[in-house]
Amino acid sequence: MKLRSILLVLSLLAVLSAYTGGYLYYSSIKDFALKEAERQAVVRLELITKNLSSFLSENIKVVKALAGMNELLEMLIRPGTQSQRKANEILDLYKAALQVDVCYLMDYKGTTVASSNRNAPDSFVGKNFAFRPYFQEAFHKAPATYLALGVASGKRGAYYSYPIFEKGEDIPIGLVVIKGSIELIEKELSLLKEEIVLVADPHGVVFISNVSDWLYKVIWKISSEDREKIAKSRQFGSGPWEWIGMKPKEDNYTVDESGVIYQMQKSYVDSENYPGWQVIHLRSLKAISKSISDPLFKIIGPLVLTLCILVGASVFFLYRKASLEISQRKSVEKALRESEERYRSLYHNTPAMLHSIDLSGRLVSVSDYWAEALGYKRNEVIGKKLTEILTRESRRYAEQTVFPDFFKNGFCKDVSYQFIKKN
Repeated sequence: MKLRSILLVLSLLAVLSAYTGGYLYYSSIKDFALKEAERQAVVRLELITKNLSSFLSENIKVVKALAGMNELLEMLIRPGTQSQRKANEILDLYKAALQVDVCYLMDYKGTTVASSNRNAPDSFVGKNFAFRPYFQEAFHKAPATYLALGVASGKRGAYYSYPIFEKGEDIPIGLVVIKGSIELIEKELSLLKEEIVLVADPHGVVFISNVSDWLYKVIWKISSEDREKIAKSRQFGSGPWEWIGMKPKEDNYTVDESGVIYQMQKSYVDSENYPGWQVIHLRSLKAISKSISDPLFKIIGPLVLTLCILVGASVFFLYRKASLEISQRKSVEKALRESEERYRSLYHNTPAMLHSIDLSGRLVSVSDYWAEALGYKRNEVIGKKLTEILTRESRRYAEQTVFPDFFKNGFCKDVSYQFIKKN
């Protein structure tokens, strides 16, 4: 195999070995990162769920205190301009202090009789919300909580309601409602850019998310019966509650309609106040891989680049050196061939009886002049002992004097032989 080919094969093997080692190292790092990302996702989900449950429950005790205000009771017992003004003042005070969207008072029929948004274009005053579960449940279970899209405002809200009783009565004469802002809750959660968090109802309708395009859509494919139930509840507007395209995979993974694979973790919000509501944490494998590769490339990138430059320079140097040696060897071989050709030309064309023998005294070559002078063909004498072609006297002289002296000193001169011609 040529030296260049050997160097090329060795270079390819070096590159292949480096690539294989790098791939195995990256694979092991990736497996570790996936497990670490899963552990971090569980911790992160627990924190988000805890904070979300806290935000969604922070007005439950407050609404009970608001329901105990005499101004609200007076408005329900003796409605009028004066009592309404005082009730509105209380509602305004709580709205400002709590930094919520709206505080409003409803009579026993579900009609709003006083509200902090009375002067807004989407005022609740005069509107009836008796169909809302937070109205119906407040008469049987206090306090009542509810997450829904506002019918009048079109804004998402967390509703907290508490019944108001006349002194000594068991049947409520109305109730007070606090509507908290979901947008404010989303900001307070401080979600990371690379994570996706969904809060969905028992049917899978997304109500809170840092991906706005997924709001009011269903995570998983649902039946037509479930779709009818969602429509009848009027909880999330008029629909159409399209499917996001998520499909569950094995081992806490899911894939969307674009083929993006996510690592998924799930937990439940406060089950007492929001039964069946889930918090889903998603993080794409691409984002996880990027979190591995970016710092890895920052650290290893310069090292790999330096190594590649060194390997490339070494290969180039060895290749140049090999090429130079090959060129020099070819030049030497060419010079040797030319020298041999000159020697052979001189050997065969010199008008002298030139011949060569081995250690046993056998002929290995004869000049053209030698063969022509004695009348032999080369194949007739090559391999024969030189003494076989000498006269008896010359043979004795060669065996006893010339050959011993030649093999001892390496040369001899002025030797006189008598050869026997062929003819």
